[in-house]
Amino acid sequence: MREMETIEIRGIPLAKQVKADVSREVNILVGKGIQPRMAVVMATSDPSALSYVKSKQKMATSLGIELDVIGLDTKVTQTELESVLADLSNSPSVHGILLESPLPTGLNESYALSQIIPIKDVDGLTPANLGLVTAGREAEAILAATPQACIELVETQVSLLGRKVGLVGCGRTVGRPLTQMLLNRYATLTVCHSFTKDIPEALANCEVIIVAVGKPFLINSQHIKPGQIVIDAGINIVDNLTVGDVDAKSVRGIVAALTPVPGGVGPLTSAIVFRNLIKAIHLQYDKR
Repeated sequence: MREMETIEIRGIPLAKQVKADVSREVNILVGKGIQPRMAVVMATSDPSALSYVKSKQKMATSLGIELDVIGLDTKVTQTELESVLADLSNSPSVHGILLESPLPTGLNESYALSQIIPIKDVDGLTPANLGLVTAGREAEAILAATPQACIELVETQVSLLGRKVGLVGCGRTVGRPLTQMLLNRYATLTVCHSFTKDIPEALANCEVIIVAVGKPFLINSQHIKPGQIVIDAGINIVDNLTVGDVDAKSVRGIVAALTPVPGGVGPLTSAIVFRNLIKAIHLQYDKR
C-alpha cells in the first residue's frame, strides 16, 4: 500500500478563535455590569482531572472570567454532592456549573447532574439539554463540549451533510450526545460499541471515524481504510504520557487526516466550555 500524507488536525487554531470570541463577549458583559462566573465542583483526586482544572483556571483568568473550584472530600455522599450542586444552581452570582469526573465509586453522576439547572450546565450533559438536542432543538440547548469539538474539527476538512460517519463509543458524555448532534447535521451514521462483532467491517465504508472510548490504542491500522478522516477524542495516561484511543503511529500514512493526542480535541473542548458559559449567561439574562 502506497503511503499517503496524513494531515494533522490540531485543535489549537480553532481554540484561539473561540477564546478571542469569548474574550470579546466577556468585555461586553462586564460593560453591562455582569461579571461572568463559573463553578467547578471536584470530588476526585484523579491526576488528569486535577490537571484539567488547573488549565481551566489559567484559561478563565486570561479571559476575564471568575472561576471557583469547589473541592469536596472523596468520601462525599450523594446527598452532600447534590446539595452543593443545587446551592450553586440557586446562586444568582454563579452563571455556569461544571461537575468534574470521574466521581468516587458509589456516586451517581446522572442523578448529580440533574441538580444543575439546564441554563447553567456548561458541559451540556443534563437530561434537559440532551433532550433538546435529541429533539433537534440545538439552538435552545447548551451542547456537550467534546462532541462540539469533534464536529468542528471534522468540518475543517469536510461537510458532514450526507457524509458516512463511524462513531466508536456510545458513552453518556461523548458518544450519546454526539450521535444526536451528527444526526442533526444529516450525517449517515454507524455506531460501534462493546457488542459490535466486527468493528473493521462496520467502519470500512465510513469517510469519517470518531473514536471516544477511553481505551488506549484501541483503533489501529487493522480498523481503517485509506483516505478516512479520524478524530480521536480519547484521553488516556500510559507510562505518564497522554495518549489517545487511536494508535497514531499505526494509522499515519493511511488516513487522510488525524487529530493528535494531545493537541487535537482537548484544547478546543476546553475553549468551548467557556463559549458555553457565554451562551448560559445569555439564556439566563436575555429572558429577563
